[in-house]
Amino acid sequence: MATTNLSHYDTESIPNAEGMRFGVVVSEWNEKITAGLFDGAHKALVDNGVLPEDIIRVNVPGSFELTFGASMLAETTNVDAIITLGSLIQGETKHFDFVCQGVSNGITQLNTSLEIPVIFGVLTDNTMQQAIDRSGGKHGNKGVECAIAAIKMASINQILRAED
Repeated sequence: MATTNLSHYDTESIPNAEGMRFGVVVSEWNEKITAGLFDGAHKALVDNGVLPEDIIRVNVPGSFELTFGASMLAETTNVDAIITLGSLIQGETKHFDFVCQGVSNGITQLNTSLEIPVIFGVLTDNTMQQAIDRSGGKHGNKGVECAIAAIKMASINQILRAED
């Protein structure tokens, strides 16, 4: 999807999200970008039946802290899925590589240890323009894509747990 419009989805394939609750953990670093990602995710959730009061937002200082924020949100609230939103932009040092790997591994680990899905919505771009293009610009909004993934995964989780 990254090479096309991140905001495009087939409305027929989206499960009913009414009554679901979602946590959204948002990095404050590159706030112009993460604000756009959150706006896209929030709108997509509401457009698909989630009540605004059933969207719990938690801000964390940076993308590396998304894992802890998501873990604490899962531990302290009753949500059907968590969306993590961050923006990492390549700089001149290896810091970018370490943070990208750390947050990727952290979110993956949460997906194997929690009983709810955690959606990886972290942009890892080479330039600020690429981040702008993917947070509501010419390539759409990764936040929308993450919200749709969260709805689908929460629904799958509910169906499979009901069969247990």
